[in-house]
Amino acid sequence: MAKTIMIIDDSASLRQVVGIALKSVGYNVVQAENGRDALEKLANAAPKLIICDVNMPIMDGIAFVKELKSLPEYKFTPVIMLTTEAGEEKRMEGQMAGAKAWLIKPFRPEVAIKAVQKLILP
Repeated sequence: MAKTIMIIDDSASLRQVVGIALKSVGYNVVQAENGRDALEKLANAAPKLIICDVNMPIMDGIAFVKELKSLPEYKFTPVIMLTTEAGEEKRMEGQMAGAKAWLIKPFRPEVAIKAVQKLILP
């Protein structure tokens, strides 16, 4: 059975590009447009890994990761931040919140796929 990955980004086109790349290598994809939307979709989606933007309206990526990691069933779910934020301070904030990897936009789909394959739980 294919593993589900949640993509959280306020850009529909970015969600689509990442989704197509992941589906091409056999993953199921669930999309959310911000952290709040993602939290509402978690129960039905049960993702094995989450790819999340940092800067989003309503609930940003760092706040989402903190909230996610406070839920016992998602404490160990890997999160990859996919963002334009290249600064060390934001990266550290993401790590402290519980993010496992940090990819900078624009990105190459094969780089995202490699990161997913490295981090996704069996």
